[in-house]
Amino acid sequence: MKKPLPLTITLLVMLGICQIRVLAADPAPERIVIGTWNLEWFFDHDQSDNKSPLAKKLSAPSKADWNWRIRETAKVIAAVNPTIMALQEVENEKVVLDLTEQLRIAHDLEYQVAFIEGRDTYTEQDVALIYQSGLVHKQRLHQTDEMFNSKRYYNLSKHLFATFRWTQDGKTHEITLCNVHLRAGTRGEEPRLRQCRLINYWIQPHLQKNANVIVLGDINTLCQCHDYTLRQDLAVLCGKKTDDQPGDLIDLHTRLKPSERSTHLGGKQFDHILVSPELLLDSPQRPDLAFQNIVRRKDLVLRGEQDKDHYNIFYEIQESERDVSDHYPVVATFEIK
Repeated sequence: MKKPLPLTITLLVMLGICQIRVLAADPAPERIVIGTWNLEWFFDHDQSDNKSPLAKKLSAPSKADWNWRIRETAKVIAAVNPTIMALQEVENEKVVLDLTEQLRIAHDLEYQVAFIEGRDTYTEQDVALIYQSGLVHKQRLHQTDEMFNSKRYYNLSKHLFATFRWTQDGKTHEITLCNVHLRAGTRGEEPRLRQCRLINYWIQPHLQKNANVIVLGDINTLCQCHDYTLRQDLAVLCGKKTDDQPGDLIDLHTRLKPSERSTHLGGKQFDHILVSPELLLDSPQRPDLAFQNIVRRKDLVLRGEQDKDHYNIFYEIQESERDVSDHYPVVATFEIK
């Protein structure tokens, strides 16, 4: 049996590991801009890897149409210039890599891709992250058999957890981020509520440490951010127990003007950025990440008049009039102060 290392050596080894982790983190940008955007059936023209009839039907009909999607989507993202952008309704990792390649060539912006294939076989849609810096870990989570049997939770076929870490002046700043695309419509209301309960369960260990947590994406909620009951999905996701309690997460949507809260061409508030209370606090004793502002960028997505029959005739609409997506990006800015 090997003799244990002396305490001083053990401490030095531990300090060395900590130092390596700090040095491995990317330097913090001046502003950390985090956005979410549902790209709406961001599927290329190659249907050889599609099994779902729906996925084949809503893929780009030609290479020229796919090139248009790549080109126009990249223009929107370049205008936002996010540090991290959470994307929904992407086909696979390949189409996101096509997008980052266009951002590099046409806009001189370098992005990397975080992607883990999900389990939605009906639509074949997935989620992904593109980011400029900071990623140290990514994963998908699943409920236990005991949780499944309780019927209180419902698995997320499309989600991605990621940890981002940056350093500034010797201090480390970290965010745990969860990109989601939840069940849609009135038929999805009950499973969506259970999905929200599962997300809140997953983030509890981070919240108990007063960590920086962001849950964002296409929540598909039918609620208005300023008016929902404790039994609805947004309240469950935020962990609200009473009407006058702020909850585990704070919905930044309430920081938008009422006229700017719709994130979908149908007027719904589907897309949200929710943050832990720690990100709303600017501690005067130490540098920390603090929320600065949130915007909805409808202006970047609409082309001419808003499409009337967007879903059924998307690629038949003249390019100059074709909206880039049926969702609008929502973007929050944070600073280390």
